[in-house]
Amino acid sequence: MKKVFHLCHSSKDEVLFRNHDDYNWGFNCYALALAKTDSCSLADAHMSTHRHLVVQTDVPERIMFLNRLAYTRHMNTKYHRKGPLGESGYFCLEIDGLYHLLAAISYTLRNPLHHGVAQTPFAYPHSSANIMFQSQLGKPQDIDVLGRSHRHNHVGRNVLLPDNYEMDKSGLILRKNVTAVQQVELLYATPKSFLYYMNRPSDEKWIEEQKEDNVQNSPITMELIEQGVSLTSSPQMQIYEKGRSDYNRISDIQLCEEIDRIVVNQYKALSVYCLPYSQKQELYHIVRELYHVGDVQARRCLAMDYM
Repeated sequence: MKKVFHLCHSSKDEVLFRNHDDYNWGFNCYALALAKTDSCSLADAHMSTHRHLVVQTDVPERIMFLNRLAYTRHMNTKYHRKGPLGESGYFCLEIDGLYHLLAAISYTLRNPLHHGVAQTPFAYPHSSANIMFQSQLGKPQDIDVLGRSHRHNHVGRNVLLPDNYEMDKSGLILRKNVTAVQQVELLYATPKSFLYYMNRPSDEKWIEEQKEDNVQNSPITMELIEQGVSLTSSPQMQIYEKGRSDYNRISDIQLCEEIDRIVVNQYKALSVYCLPYSQKQELYHIVRELYHVGDVQARRCLAMDYM
């Protein structure tokens, strides 16, 4: 049986996804990497500055290489960008034991809460939370799929999709095609248990439970998994997961879409990556005043530290 790994790749100085189409491309690149390595996903959460993946595979390093290569090519082509995207390294933890695995999957699906961008895991569209226990939780299962002749627009013209892969109308490969849904549901046993794990806090009891596996691996903790993700501190994430966040503040994707609109309409540039630093500085002051965002968010959405 293949091993299970928790992978996390982050981008400290710029966002990974500037709009919903980029999120779709990001997941599609992941799905294609899984197909090429005969691997399957157990959970995923694609955040604006990083992505958490729980993968059953023999070759985690190959998945990350293929995933990053394909998605970087997309970003560089679309935004007239150059060079690698994100940090050179990535987090990789082998998962061993039932509670360890439940913690890894639950942590991944709850990551939008940790960063204060959603009030529940199910309110965040770029994760696999909503494909678990769909019928029991009353979630819609009928999806209009995209015709085969249009699918190349969302993965590349020369990319061959596996026969069992389908896309929704937005161009996203269906998560149920690449995720071991039944396997994950068996781990949680019941919809009620799944909901419990989606709502339980990341406290000491959570850590002690993992120790019952009697394995050598360290327990899953915020500090361990969020290594290299400087977006939110661990104390702040614990506050966010209790629902204490300003959910009306502008998100990275909303800010990026506004910036990209201004760049095209006012600066007549192909993308934010084409602006000289002086114009980025000018735009930095505009977006901070106009949208009331902090220094760090403004800088990453403007790719000011991209070289």
